[in-house]
Amino acid sequence: MRPIRLILVLVAAASAAGCAMTPPPPAGTVTTSVTPFSSNPPGTHLPKNWVPWSLNRFKPPSRYELVKDENGSIVVKAITNGSASGLIHYLDVDPRATPFLTWRWKAMDLAPSKASADDSPVRVVVSFDGDLEKLPFGDRMFYNNFRLFTGQQLPYAALMYIWGSRTPKEQITPNRHTSRIKILVVENGREKLGTWQAISRNVREDFRRAFGEEPGKIISIGILTENEDAKREMEAYYGDLGFHSGCCHP
Repeated sequence: MRPIRLILVLVAAASAAGCAMTPPPPAGTVTTSVTPFSSNPPGTHLPKNWVPWSLNRFKPPSRYELVKDENGSIVVKAITNGSASGLIHYLDVDPRATPFLTWRWKAMDLAPSKASADDSPVRVVVSFDGDLEKLPFGDRMFYNNFRLFTGQQLPYAALMYIWGSRTPKEQITPNRHTSRIKILVVENGREKLGTWQAISRNVREDFRRAFGEEPGKIISIGILTENEDAKREMEAYYGDLGFHSGCCHP
């Protein structure tokens, strides 16, 4: 591939795959469980162990704050207006021992675009460790070039759970730049907009279905709210997330 073409591809990949990048965690922030939002007071101060996650240096960051929902629980309110950023929580979790991930979220609107029929305003991203040397040669070359260009390391693999616009529920779609990031639709359409939805996923089984292998340890979880339309503001909400040994709802 010509150098200019490679740079253009990596710029696009940094934007599209950025939601799965895992920059080095700050010291002392890797934990074995997810810090709940509900244990914190309302305000703009981030919960312990949740740190800002910049995805695209060419876009402004989305805004995140802790607010009370209609039941009095503390949740994250995300506001995006042509912006892109998230919050990330670094982890050391064994998906064989605690395979079930639960969370609540609420999307207020959807904003599909020509470039993305599922430009989802709410996303939960789970990143996994693994041996990069086991990846196919093409993926390893892409990872090396991506790291050289962006200074950040893509994880061995990532699952991105989204609220899609048009894609059927349970459909898995690979990122267009690398097969190591898979997008899984767990909710879709406009029928449930504006209402809290409780989600429970067997992450281990989802990983097996998406990648055809056993997952390594979970190294981070993130939330992401973005939209490409700078002409209107969008809101989304996230409740507590957590990994469990048995199936349950938040």
